[in-house]
Amino acid sequence: MERSSSIYLTIILLSFIYFSCSSNPQQNNNTGINLPPGFKISIYSDKVPGARSMALSTNGILFVGTRNEGNVYAIVDTNKDNHADKIYTIAENLSMPNGVAFKNGSLFVAEVNRILRFDDIENRLSNPPKPIILFDKFPDITHHGWKFIRFGPDGKLYVPVGAPCNICLSDDKIFATITRMNIDGSSFEIFANGIRNSVGFDWNPLTNVLWFTDNGRDMLGDDIPPDELNRAPIKGLRFGYPFFHGKGIQDPEFGDGKYQNDYINPMQELGPHVAALGMRFYTGNMFPVEYKNQIFIAEHGSWNRSEKIGYRITVVKLVNNKPVSYEPFATGWLQGNTVKGRPVDLQIKQDGSMLVSDDYSDVIYRISYDK
Repeated sequence: MERSSSIYLTIILLSFIYFSCSSNPQQNNNTGINLPPGFKISIYSDKVPGARSMALSTNGILFVGTRNEGNVYAIVDTNKDNHADKIYTIAENLSMPNGVAFKNGSLFVAEVNRILRFDDIENRLSNPPKPIILFDKFPDITHHGWKFIRFGPDGKLYVPVGAPCNICLSDDKIFATITRMNIDGSSFEIFANGIRNSVGFDWNPLTNVLWFTDNGRDMLGDDIPPDELNRAPIKGLRFGYPFFHGKGIQDPEFGDGKYQNDYINPMQELGPHVAALGMRFYTGNMFPVEYKNQIFIAEHGSWNRSEKIGYRITVVKLVNNKPVSYEPFATGWLQGNTVKGRPVDLQIKQDGSMLVSDDYSDVIYRISYDK
């Protein structure tokens, strides 16, 4: 009886060790990044200074914007070995050209106060055309002035305009919004307001509804307010800034006399000051099925918190179009209190792998899955 019990306990212990190892993140690479079992991370390019927002062309050319460097790059993997071997400079000396988007053969670039268009860009990488000014009526204020841009399912170009401050209420209604326009720059309008600073959004592939990240205000302490993941199914919604933050945190300066029910709550509260930037619904077929149509978020990392947080990629899983979990997916860019990298944007490649830009290390990573 004692021997049988011993064997039984040994089997249970071995089973526990096996399943614990198979479910915990593993560092199976030389980048220092921890991922769930089966996932791998590699360097796609390590020669992109200040790599920020990304856009993929029809032919797989990766366009990358920057914030402080003023340049826009094209990254090409000519021999298809999942490591870029050619980098072209598309534009130089621009004003915070953070946002890039690609449509109908043209590259769209967002500066602080305008949107540029580079036509036939895939055939002009070594000799870029002079850009066409598509729209030039955005404010020239640089505080939260860098912009993320994307085309929606409606064919319109969506452009956020961040608040010109940490916390304020501007007389100019264009601030703290997400705007949109036609592909030719016409029919400009405000789509949603009360959004402090969104630097990443995507549309649910099952519903075509816009979801976006929003950075919470600073100077209320380490733990409030949270960053946010929001959903905007229709035009005209108000998301609370500067009156409320998260799910009902009244702002001490601007919240008096306001009512939380007048504004849209976030779908998911994220970590406080994690600086949630780029986000993508996973639409590829490489990752396990449980990641299909789920939300990945690049958390750039806190800058004014006594203990740093963020510096990672998280995943928000949805059931019936509602978040049911918010968990780390890739970690290791923060080791103790030492910063090794800062994820900015995510892009799903045609093969289903995920690209991650890092403006701290000037790197673009590729995350893949091997069954």
